[in-house]
Amino acid sequence: MIRALLFDLDGTLLDSSLETFLPPYFEALVAKVAHLVPPQRFIDQIMRSTRVVMANTDPTRTNAQVFAEDFFPAIGLPRETLMPIFEDFYAHEYGQLRVYTRPRPGARSVVESAFAAGYQVAIATQPVFPATALQQRLEWAGVGDFDYALITSYERMHTCKPRPAYYEEVCALLGRQPAECLMIGDSLDQDIEPAARAGLRTFWVTEGLDPAAPADWQGGLADLQRLIESGALREG
Repeated sequence: MIRALLFDLDGTLLDSSLETFLPPYFEALVAKVAHLVPPQRFIDQIMRSTRVVMANTDPTRTNAQVFAEDFFPAIGLPRETLMPIFEDFYAHEYGQLRVYTRPRPGARSVVESAFAAGYQVAIATQPVFPATALQQRLEWAGVGDFDYALITSYERMHTCKPRPAYYEEVCALLGRQPAECLMIGDSLDQDIEPAARAGLRTFWVTEGLDPAAPADWQGGLADLQRLIESGALREG
């Protein structure tokens, strides 16, 4: 029986294209540190350190720890210098990037239905951002005011998508067996396939149905809401 619903964020509850979002994100962030480090060097190192995080398989270190241990020595500036700048950026400038995103139609309604039906609800997003950034993105999606059982921030998680270990960790943090969890996402290779390999049930959020897709269910958010409200997920 499915007892927990795990929602991906970007592309599932929030329309946000990396091609559209990342350029203004980096422009705003490097403006905060341009007096300390050349902008392109700063961007390149963020990308390199993020790749280190995504490749990490050490379950004893959080993604935040892995990033810090790689980034600060490589950039040549102490954590004590840069962290207050990062925190100020997320407190003030980051929210201005909302204009590059929009809520997915039906996002709030389906999350409301999940809570109303008594499911444990988690946000299972790629954990390479701090909790403050994810909370703002949830607000941009119109679903920031719910009491989620888990939001996979980089401070909390020890691995990343698309590793099945990421999904195993999410289930463990929720106190659930994988078969009790439904992963809901728009990406076959990041959400659906690795979650299935970890033993989770899956709902692929897509506009065009594909009978060959490796998902237990598929369709739009409205289709998912109907499944939730009908009780079919508890029977599946």
